Amino acid sequence: MMKGAQCRAARALVGISTEKLAKLSGVDVAVIQAFELRICQPSSEAVHKLERALEYAGADFLPESGGLGVGVRLKFDSATARRLAILENEGGIARPDRITWP
Repeated sequence: MMKGAQCRAARALVGISTEKLAKLSGVDVAVIQAFELRICQPSSEAVHKLERALEYAGADFLPESGGLGVGVRLKFDSATARRLAILENEGGIARPDRITWP
C-alpha cells in the first residue's frame, strides 16, 4: 500500500497539485494533505483511489525489494510525458463519427 511520502513524491513527479489529485481521485484535499504530512492514515479505499489516480497521471509505484525500500517513478520518459500533456490539451468537443454502414 502506498505511503504518504510516496504520494507526495508521485504528485511532484507528475506535476499535479493536491487540488488536482483530489479531483482525479474523489478524495478530499484535507485528507490528502494530512496523509502526505503523516498526520493521519486514510482508509485503505481512499489510499487505493489516490494510487489509481496517480498511476493514471503517469506515476509508477515500486514495491520494496531487496531491502531498498519503496519508491515511485514516471511511467514515461520526460519527452513522452510532455507530448502527452500537449495532446491532452488539444481538441474540442468530441462528436460521433458520421460513418454509415450499408
